[in-house]
Amino acid sequence: MSGRNLKIAVLYDIWGDPASAEATPPKSAARRRNSSKKVEQEEKEDREEISEALAQLGHEPLYHVLDGSMQSLNSLCRCKADLIFNLTESFAGDDTKETNVAAYLDLVGIPYTGGGPHAHFLAQDKGLAKKMFAFHGIRTPYFATAYRGRIEHAHDISFPLIVKPISEDGSIGIDSNAVVHSVKELMERVEYIQDEFDSPALIEEYIEGREIYAAILGSYERAHSLPLVELDFSRMPKGLPKVATYDVKFEKGTQAHKLTKSEVAENLDDETISRLTETALAAYHAVKLRDYGRIDMRLSAQGEVYVIEANPNPWLASGHEFAMAARESGRTYTELIGEIVDMAMGRSAKIKARAKSSGV
Repeated sequence: MSGRNLKIAVLYDIWGDPASAEATPPKSAARRRNSSKKVEQEEKEDREEISEALAQLGHEPLYHVLDGSMQSLNSLCRCKADLIFNLTESFAGDDTKETNVAAYLDLVGIPYTGGGPHAHFLAQDKGLAKKMFAFHGIRTPYFATAYRGRIEHAHDISFPLIVKPISEDGSIGIDSNAVVHSVKELMERVEYIQDEFDSPALIEEYIEGREIYAAILGSYERAHSLPLVELDFSRMPKGLPKVATYDVKFEKGTQAHKLTKSEVAENLDDETISRLTETALAAYHAVKLRDYGRIDMRLSAQGEVYVIEANPNPWLASGHEFAMAARESGRTYTELIGEIVDMAMGRSAKIKARAKSSGV
């Protein structure tokens, strides 16, 4: 790790009334992960844990909040940070502008962690990401996209299907009714997605199998997979779809949350682990992720690996999948945060060196 002590701004976003847990965006705006990632009062936010880790590494952390105003965005240029630890997931409650925040940081020349504008743009639109996977020969479930009666893309898909918003994350829009088995259920679910989120619906073949997450650390040719993590559905009652619904991930009082848990994946032979990690790395590169990212996959009973989605800048809370994988690899939480910082600063140094050599 670099011996240089840095001033690092931990950047995150808020919208609506931050003091109110009931704040909701208009229907025309996408629902944000800072609403979906509900945490119990006694738990620390990921930004707090990251800030503490940065301090342990000898850096000078500070918080910088994007509240949806141009003032909060422009003040980034005046915070004199050496690095932005980018935890933003939206701007003014609109997750489609997450890309713009990264682009703004590029424009003003402030180094930052995680995915660049390309990664956010390609990964955020799940339909576009799946086309990228297919182009690179990465297996992903057949799918269709539909909006207000217009079919934007369609494979020849068959039931059962899972229907979800095309650009939401944090399992927003995914509940026990998301898996459909008939045309009637499909039409009702598509209408729900369109009305509730004002979003095209992603209609995807439901793959029965194990849900495997690959935490990827690194950039370009140095990217590598940490130990695989599985969301275990084995205790779920029969009849309930084995999918990572919003309740499973975030609603701690629900049966779905209590009966599922993420843990280091077991009972995988070396060949299967190799196929999973190679597929995850290919997906990571296909949508231009860097520094750290998570690839969500399904492993069918026949041993087929399907990429479901790619997640730039996944949640780094110590109790969640990415940190879990890092611990299994032998890293402490502080070491993980330090590696991410070093990668971002190393990339910045290379950019400055190229600019200097070209006379810019």
